[in-house]
Amino acid sequence: MNDIIAEKLKLLPDEPGVYKMYDGSGEIIYVGKAVNLKNRVRQYFQHTPKPPKVEAMVSHIEDFQYIITSNETEALTLESNLIKALMPRYNILLKDDKHFPYVRLDTKQDFPRFEVVRRVKKDGAKYFGPYLSSLSLKDALTAIRDIFPVRHCKKDIHKAIARNERPCLMYHLGKCCAPCSGKVSREEYHRLLESVSKFLEGHTGPIIELLTEQMQSASENMEYEKAAQLRDRIKAIKSLAEKQQAISVTGSERDIFAFVKDKEDSVVFALFERGGKIIWAESMSIACGGETTGEIMASFLKQHYADGAPVPKEIVVRDMPEEKEALSEWLSENRGSKVEITCPQRGEKKKLAEMAYRNGVEAIQKARELEHRSWERGEGAMLRLCEVIGLDEMPERMECYDNSHIRGRDTVSGMVVFINGKSAPKEYRRFRIKEEVNGDDYMAMREVLTRRFKRAKDGDEKFTRLPDLLVVDGGRGQLNVALEVLEEFGLSHIPAIGLAEQNEDIILPDKEEPIRLSCRDPALHILERIRDEAHRFAITYHRSLRAKNALMSELDGIDGIGPKRKRALFDAFITSENIRNASIEELCGAKGMSKPAAEKVFAHFHPEERQEEGKDDQKTCTGL
Repeated sequence: MNDIIAEKLKLLPDEPGVYKMYDGSGEIIYVGKAVNLKNRVRQYFQHTPKPPKVEAMVSHIEDFQYIITSNETEALTLESNLIKALMPRYNILLKDDKHFPYVRLDTKQDFPRFEVVRRVKKDGAKYFGPYLSSLSLKDALTAIRDIFPVRHCKKDIHKAIARNERPCLMYHLGKCCAPCSGKVSREEYHRLLESVSKFLEGHTGPIIELLTEQMQSASENMEYEKAAQLRDRIKAIKSLAEKQQAISVTGSERDIFAFVKDKEDSVVFALFERGGKIIWAESMSIACGGETTGEIMASFLKQHYADGAPVPKEIVVRDMPEEKEALSEWLSENRGSKVEITCPQRGEKKKLAEMAYRNGVEAIQKARELEHRSWERGEGAMLRLCEVIGLDEMPERMECYDNSHIRGRDTVSGMVVFINGKSAPKEYRRFRIKEEVNGDDYMAMREVLTRRFKRAKDGDEKFTRLPDLLVVDGGRGQLNVALEVLEEFGLSHIPAIGLAEQNEDIILPDKEEPIRLSCRDPALHILERIRDEAHRFAITYHRSLRAKNALMSELDGIDGIGPKRKRALFDAFITSENIRNASIEELCGAKGMSKPAAEKVFAHFHPEERQEEGKDDQKTCTGL
């Protein structure tokens, strides 16, 4: 304890508040609250036995500051906000950093749309929620789209109206009232939004009455199509209202929590009960040290409900949190009505708490199993691969190359990259083979590897990072080509192997006989994954290129239509069918197209019209 801390301890007040501990670099390493700041802060610096985590924290404290509050509840609120904002090293922290979703509606706009947000702001907009899960949110948004024809696009409505845009498909499907085309006024649209708002708030009765009146009116006016749409909307609202009754907030409304810890992991498993039914369950990871279970539960509850989770009438815990009374008062303020925290010893609630605990144990075991499987597919497989092919270090970056062609035409190659055993699509590269290789896989492999390492040598940022292991799809011949290219560029130190598809043989440069592994070997699995991904990537590129060339071929032989004009037509019309159906004026609109060239293209696709013109000319000449 330094002199500054010693002097500050003498001046601490006998009042509630929040304190912040700082290390030597000025970083806040802990935030806590106290009913009595003097007593609580002084405890840290007394020569009494402390948990290891607290001892470690105290050894780093070089200064502290405090904020006086009016009462303990206010202190708890401030503490929760500071922990959430600062994430101090020695506080118990939720790893998930969850923010529950809300539906936002900005009624200040002329034609607003519904948005999904994770934070509620004081911006004058309406917020509906929070939703416990993305599934319940999806149900709500789907219901809005199916029942109410509000817009869902991000289009600038006023610009769209100014451009006199036509309504999109959603309008014709009856799922949008098309404000972008001026089909609905601002007043009409906002009346529709009022119905949606009441629906999201659970008030379906008035909506059904209003829609029923509108349906009857439409029927009397013989607007039968409109009446049918309103009838279907009423039916959909009733159906959803019946579904919502099962999870309504009437009846039992409680959250159940159980803390589970083993040697490595800690979780809090939660069950959410509404209307007598469990509607959601979730496991939340938590970082903690040597704190008591009561301290951990108190910290968890503060952070969980500070993130915007809906506060129920009752919170059931397997282990009672510290500061129960203060927590209950704080939660009651957040909810706007009394909240009870209970730790049952018998009965139904006890069974629910034990159910949460058992699920927490299962969640830890499942997470560990998944972690192990992920390790086997990633780092474990890479370590096994090093063992098989004789590498001293695990390759961080693996590159695999594969060629694709049909009868020697349109040859392409794909470069696929795995980093630390996982695919890195942003690093993928594709090559169109420039030389006429006529299906020669060796020549194609030589060209693509030469271009790849030449661009690296020239300083191309997309290629400067070299592989730690090079994999070629093929046998001894393809591997020898790769080794020759590496030697030409002075990169012989980069290890290279081949994977022959027929027997899944691993070809090594310094071994005559290939290596054959069990089909269950993780080393073979990772080689197959990168090879198959390279194969998929190359074939996908080849197919797209072939489709483009197919269009180009239809334009072959037309006088005055060279490669540039072919490309221009393809860019403008996308498909040969569109070019076939285009008029001469539309063809002239393509870049670089003159009227004579457009007429030749049109005549190529419409020879019958050309023949008819010839007959007319012949008749005219005969008449003369």
